[in-house]
Order: sequence, then structure tokens, then C-alpha cells
Amino acid sequence: MKKYCFLIALLFCSVLLHSQDRYFLNSDTRLYTSKNISADFLGYFRYGAEVQVLSENENSWYKVKADNFTEGYVPEKFIAKRLNAKDIQTKDSENPILEGGDNYYGGNHLFVLVAGLKARALPDKNSKIREILYTGDPVPVNYLPKNQDEWVNINGSFSDEYAQFTLRKFIGKRPDFNALVKEFDKLDINAIADRKTIGERLVELAWNSENTTLAPAYQRYYEVVKQLNDPKLLADTELNMAIAKGLAKHKKPEEVTAFTKKVEFILKGVKTKSLFFSQKDLVKIFGKPSKKATVGDECGIYLSDSFYYYPDLEASVDETKNQAEITKVFINENNQLVFNTNSVLDHTTSEKVFIEKYGTYIGASIKSPHTYSIQLEDSEFRIDFKDGKLFTIEIIIYC
Repeated sequence: MKKYCFLIALLFCSVLLHSQDRYFLNSDTRLYTSKNISADFLGYFRYGAEVQVLSENENSWYKVKADNFTEGYVPEKFIAKRLNAKDIQTKDSENPILEGGDNYYGGNHLFVLVAGLKARALPDKNSKIREILYTGDPVPVNYLPKNQDEWVNINGSFSDEYAQFTLRKFIGKRPDFNALVKEFDKLDINAIADRKTIGERLVELAWNSENTTLAPAYQRYYEVVKQLNDPKLLADTELNMAIAKGLAKHKKPEEVTAFTKKVEFILKGVKTKSLFFSQKDLVKIFGKPSKKATVGDECGIYLSDSFYYYPDLEASVDETKNQAEITKVFINENNQLVFNTNSVLDHTTSEKVFIEKYGTYIGASIKSPHTYSIQLEDSEFRIDFKDGKLFTIEIIIYC
């Protein structure tokens, strides 16, 4: 009996150690339903895909689990514990997964085909939404099921923390902008639901394309929005159209940095020298901070990892050197950002006016509405609006 228990324990430890190993596919292959390349298959793997090995080698085949939890078989010769530049890869010409290096994504991937795609934590329509993805977004894919109604892991990770899932039918080759325009233009003007669906996809794909595509995309989408006559949707679309107009005539990087070269804050009536104070002047003007904290700064981009927090200001402070660097300002009647005498951002600056005046200088994204950036030499201003009014200006320093 003791010997039997010992063997069970030994087997358990062996399985445990085996399960902790990581295995990769050193070639394109397919996930087969049985140990035969003539058998039916469940989906496609691209070179570099990670799998979980479920069984020992059986007649030159392994039973494995793909990153979407589908189980099947792959030839033993394609299983490796590490990848090597000298790997001799077998290419599968029928494999729909795109390889990296197409100017959109570095590794195996496909693209989102629909607007506002929900990426979920588990292959379940009721599971937690991890992220909202947009038409034309590239997503990493290492295993693609053949069945259009099955789930795909669009993060290529087995980790519960990072895995993301969507249905196979919602991803594929990158949509063609001109083809979508033609599809929209062919629709009957009264087919409002279809026009809205294609219009949303057009707008999202335009944000993932050249800035010149934004105007024709919004021109068509705006036609539908006016038909729907939703006041909020109208206002949001008109704001985005103004952003698109500015982005289409965006200034050159050197023109933007020249514009921001002499920028400074006025805080409680006191001008900063660029973005800096002395630590003593900071305390003199704002008083003792309501909070002090140490912030991890792996890149070493701030003056110090010691931060002072005030109700309307945050700063990195080096007390030994008597220096303070502004990192975030909450805009109110006391605080403003000055580019020059004719260009001042203060609490009266509306989002609409900001876009009309500075639209050719800003960076913007459909994924971060009401948040804009303006380039500095080695950093950027991140400018947030709330309820149509200027709310905060944060200095993002590049690592």
C-alpha cells in the first residue's frame, strides 16, 4: 500500500513539473482531431504559438491545449521548449493568420472587423469585458479556430490576467477603407441601421489609417447622425469633425516643438520658469503639501521619486537640491498654461474653442475622447477636458 501511494505521489510530481514547462510550436501546423495529418482539424497555429502539453509523446504526436482552451493533437516534431532563429519552418499557405512585419503589428495577428468590439476575460459572452477594440485594430493571434462561431484568444496568452477573447467571425484581414466607402454609398438612404453600422466602422477604421481618411469617413457618418437626430451624438460628431479637420492639416513636428518651446505655467499669479520651481518657492506659494509620496521611477525621468500633492498641483521634488518639477496642474481661476501672449489655456477655455484654435497642433484618438496631446521636445502635454471645460494638464515625460 505504501509503495502504491509513493508511486501516485511520484506520478503527481512528474505531471506537475511537466505542466510547469512552456512549449512552443517551431513551425506552422494545425490542431488535429486525432493523431493523423489526414484527420479533420480544428484550427490553425502559426510559428511561435504557445501550447500546453497534455500528454506524453504518443507515436510522434502530442495532445495539446490551444490558448482558447481547445484540445487536439499536433505532430511531435513541431513541439519545442524554446524557439531558435535556425528553426526550419513549414509554411501553411492556407493559414489565415497574418505574420508580423506588415507595418501594423510585429507578430502573428489579424484585425478587428467590427465597431466597438468587446474583448472578454473568458470565452463567454457574459464574462468580464477587458477592453473595447475598434475597426482596424491589430490583435495578436497564434491559434485560429476553423469554426467562425468559436472563440479566439486575441492576446496570445494563457495567463488569466492578460488573456482576451472574442468570436472568430469578428476578426480577419484588415478592412479596406475604400471598399467600405463604396459599401456605404450603395446603401439606400432609408437603410439607417445599416448606414449607421457601416458609418461607425468607417470612422473607426479612419482613426486607424491616414488622417486624410477622417474627413470622408465623418462626412458619411454625419449624414446618418443627422437622420437619427440625437442631440448628444450630433454634438460629439461635430466635435470629432473639427478634430479631423485639424489633424488633416497637422503641423510638422518641428513647428509644434517651436510653438511649445517657451511655454510656462502661471500658478496663483506666479510664473514658473519653464516647468520648474524651486522647492522653497513651491512651498511658499502653495504651502505644505496635503500629501507626500514616493513613486517608482524605473526610467529615471523625473527630478526625484518624491512627489508633493496639492489640491490643484502635483510635482516631483528634490528637497536636497531645492528643485521642483511640475507634473500635473488642475486648471482653475488661479492656474493657466501660457504658450505666448496670444495663446493661453485657462479655466474659460472650452473644448470646442481649444480644438478650433489648436487643432493643427494636437494629437487625438477615438479611444481617449476629450483627451489631447501637444508635443514638447522630450515629453508632451496631456490635456483633459471635463464637461466641455479644461480640467487638467499633465506633463508626460518619455521613458
